[in-house]
Amino acid sequence: MKNFSKVTSFYLSEYYGMEDLKAVYFCIFLVLYVTIIAENVVLIGVIYREKSLHEPMYVLLCNLAVNGLYGGTALLPALLVNLLSQTHEISLSFCQTQVYAIHTYAITEFTILAVMSYDRYMAICHPLSYHTIMSRRAAKLILFMWLYPMLAFLIVLIFTLQLPYCGRTIEKVYCINYLLVRLACTDTFIANIVGLLSVVLYTGPQLVMIFYSYGHILRICLLSFSKSKFKALRTCTPHLLAILNYSFGCFFEIAQGRFDSSHLSYQTKLFLSLYFLIFPPLLNPAIYGLSIGLIRARLFRLLSRKSRQVQMM
Repeated sequence: MKNFSKVTSFYLSEYYGMEDLKAVYFCIFLVLYVTIIAENVVLIGVIYREKSLHEPMYVLLCNLAVNGLYGGTALLPALLVNLLSQTHEISLSFCQTQVYAIHTYAITEFTILAVMSYDRYMAICHPLSYHTIMSRRAAKLILFMWLYPMLAFLIVLIFTLQLPYCGRTIEKVYCINYLLVRLACTDTFIANIVGLLSVVLYTGPQLVMIFYSYGHILRICLLSFSKSKFKALRTCTPHLLAILNYSFGCFFEIAQGRFDSSHLSYQTKLFLSLYFLIFPPLLNPAIYGLSIGLIRARLFRLLSRKSRQVQMM
């Protein structure tokens, strides 16, 4: 009988396209990672230090930034190490760890965005009771949007951890669950069913919350036609941009995995597969920092103070 336990590592085949320009790719991904860390840490620092930003909306934004750091770290350090590797191999245990980190980042990102849509619904549709209700519910919502993805994905991961593997080649620059399942030697029917059901479980409640919240927001704004309501609606702009940005990234990843992409160039396929892991953490701080006046004003004050300190030295 064949000994399945011998497969203890996997070969990430998509690194082959970077061989000729390895140094260039390394520099690009290093700059991206440093930028993600800098942007999100600055955003978290501004929200933490500025007392006027200690409101539910900004606390949720802070959690979005923390998840951006989590997602960027789940991908980019390993990617940089593998770029320098000659074999582009990844151990089974590290691959499984990366699968958990990347998937929980993805679910958490969507869950935080859904909770943020509920926050905007409460602020616009129930402005008088907003602070009272959200201040009371904020801790529970934050606990939910972190624990739910972390525990929910364990259901799928448990099935994946029990699979024996025959194949060793993962056609990507990082590990992802459905590619790992495809390498299994045994029948993966149950694992595939669980995977499909999990997609509904991980996206259904969030989609309902987002559509419900914005459906009521639009209804209230259209019925009232007041300047205050449309001014409040503008506070939704960065959140909607963040949702669209992340949704595009997820669509790119899902479409590339489910449809024939052989006609696409290597660089295009690489860009599409990495978008949802790099660009939301990279662009969200910029979107919110430039769109929200309080954060923008605080950043300008910090920058002007730093420049004065530099001039005095």
